[in-house]
Amino acid sequence: MQDPAITPELLDAHGLKPDEYQEILRILNREPSFTEMGIFSAMWNEHCSYKSSKKWLRQLPTSGPQVICGPGENAGIVDIGDGQAVVFKMESHNHPSYIEPYQGAATGVGGILRDVFTMGARPIAAMNSLSFGQPDHPKTKQLVSGVVAGVGGYGNCFGVPTVGGEVRFDPAYNGNCLVNAFAAGLADTDKIFYSAASGVGMPVVYLGAKTGRDGVGGATMASAEFDDTIEEKRPTVQVGDPFTEKRLMEATLELMATGAVISIQDMGAAGLTCSAVEMGDKGNLGVKLYLEQVPQREENMTAYEMMLSESQERMLMVLNPELEAEARAVFEKWDLDFAIVGETIDEDRFLVMHNGECKADLPLKTLSGSAPEYDRPWVPTPAAEPMDDVPNIDPIDGLRALIASPNYAAKNWVYEQYDSQVMADTVRAPGLGAGIVRVHGTDKSLAFTSDVTPRYVKANPVEGGKQAVAEAYRNLTAVGAKPLATTDNLNFGNPEKPEIMGQFVGALDGIGQAVAALDMPIVSGNVSLYNETDGQGILPTPTIGAVGLISHPDQMIIGTAREGHVALLLGKTDGHLGQSAILAEVFNRVEGDAPAVDLASEKANGDFIRENASMIRACSDLSDGGLALAAFEMAEAGNVGVQLDSADTGKLFGEDQGRYLIACNFDQAEALMIAAGAANLHIETVGKFSGTSVRFGASEAELSDLATTFRSGFETAIFG
Repeated sequence: MQDPAITPELLDAHGLKPDEYQEILRILNREPSFTEMGIFSAMWNEHCSYKSSKKWLRQLPTSGPQVICGPGENAGIVDIGDGQAVVFKMESHNHPSYIEPYQGAATGVGGILRDVFTMGARPIAAMNSLSFGQPDHPKTKQLVSGVVAGVGGYGNCFGVPTVGGEVRFDPAYNGNCLVNAFAAGLADTDKIFYSAASGVGMPVVYLGAKTGRDGVGGATMASAEFDDTIEEKRPTVQVGDPFTEKRLMEATLELMATGAVISIQDMGAAGLTCSAVEMGDKGNLGVKLYLEQVPQREENMTAYEMMLSESQERMLMVLNPELEAEARAVFEKWDLDFAIVGETIDEDRFLVMHNGECKADLPLKTLSGSAPEYDRPWVPTPAAEPMDDVPNIDPIDGLRALIASPNYAAKNWVYEQYDSQVMADTVRAPGLGAGIVRVHGTDKSLAFTSDVTPRYVKANPVEGGKQAVAEAYRNLTAVGAKPLATTDNLNFGNPEKPEIMGQFVGALDGIGQAVAALDMPIVSGNVSLYNETDGQGILPTPTIGAVGLISHPDQMIIGTAREGHVALLLGKTDGHLGQSAILAEVFNRVEGDAPAVDLASEKANGDFIRENASMIRACSDLSDGGLALAAFEMAEAGNVGVQLDSADTGKLFGEDQGRYLIACNFDQAEALMIAAGAANLHIETVGKFSGTSVRFGASEAELSDLATTFRSGFETAIFG
């Protein structure tokens, strides 16, 4: 078959700009073949090369005594003691999920699970952070249904508990939903596997499912804005098979135990191209592939299609040749493909052969390391305009407005489609704060959360970035966990627009400050740019996934509010209503500045909660909806009424940061107030949990009536 001519139109379709093509010509000193052009487009697209973000990502704190492996591998690794480590990462599958919601979300889950077990870790938990357009938008119902079904369909069949996450709605996501998938696994610290190839002449082995034409060009599609040609991109969405992935995981972990694995890499974005190049680059070796040996499920596949296919459930491995027979036997037992498709070479070359013909001959180090790195122009986000006064409202009416909104109503419709109990180690299911999973056979547990408040980031990227980390810190602390480390999923619009790039720069500044101050280094992550449709960008959404350690069950705070409990508020309340939930839901106003984040106070208040966990029966951090929503949610979870003394809108619904609502007995409340006073921390009694009603000041309603609204609000808003 004759290769098509490389035209400006073809380059544009592959996401290569004219000056980037000129750089390819300079590197090769000749015109590339069609396959070589495809390989460059895959390695140099935004999704794989981080060409707009590398400059800023380098500034993030990524190390600490607890960190075994930071960014750069398939996932980050953090020590949890006793020779064990938690391996975790979060990644986006935004564009595929908008085009094909079920498969887009499903393969996002599959990809992140492979990132974890590729490193020798057995997955123990999954989460997801989902952002959709306004509830009455024509596509929202279809997207919500398809994405949730895809997440549940893949995770449930694979057999990993989904223990947490978040779901939000905003018109800014009408043309570009966000699907951020998180997975975590457990590994022994002396049995971790990395992707750097080593040894010349070692076999390069293809593992897993066969290669098809699904997902060809997927990474390039994920690095472009959407327009009215969106339906033409449907073939670039991968198709997942969770049962094959389950077998692949078992086979991979069994294979690792044989000693046959020298290095191993998931075939994710850009498929065979990216996995082979990264393995060679990290090991300072060249790679030669023989594509006729690649297991294929379709006939007459070209070298270009095989190199760029993103078919799922595939891995690439460098094999100890002395153990080939044992390795092959493992994969044959699990009815999976095992094929030697190449070898490592001592030259700095990436050679792709197909039926005796050389389809690509490229300098491997240059291919991997010379992707353009842009210092994009950026402008700081202007300071927010002063906000008009917010009138006092009837506080129960305000609460009703929040709990009827799909943003703040209970998400049971979502969580109940996920299996949160598989593996039988889930301590705390979704919907109650951070998810908790026992470390089987030990006294330890791990807590998981994901957080970001996009409207804060848009108003003030630096404070919004700090707040995303701080809220993750508080969510972990509120269940008694010591925060260990974070992963980020940085979702933004078009970085070629200086104001969008300014959001990115500001948010990373804030994130960096917060992870340093709170000792939660970033150990893995993902950048998703060009989340725009017809020039309309999403809200800046730098999602933070975080993991915390509970060393002993006695440290957990997982009780519920009970009759007679005192309601204590730790942290100072000024009544900040800028960018608040109540402002948006009741007054339809999105204005003012994001709340300021005092990182020293966050640290001090968090330390206090964990140090005094034995006296705390139930705890919730305060975020969206402030004290009023936190108090209601604690009351609803405990099926007990709550009475708060204040009726002031700012005190009830303000979103000042660094605060926790505590439920405890009277004697414990007294002891906590003495301890907080001694530590010079602000703590106050704000009410009590009692009876069957919710009363704020003089305004009152039955808990059961409000609970009905809370439990039905999501389905009513989305499905009518």
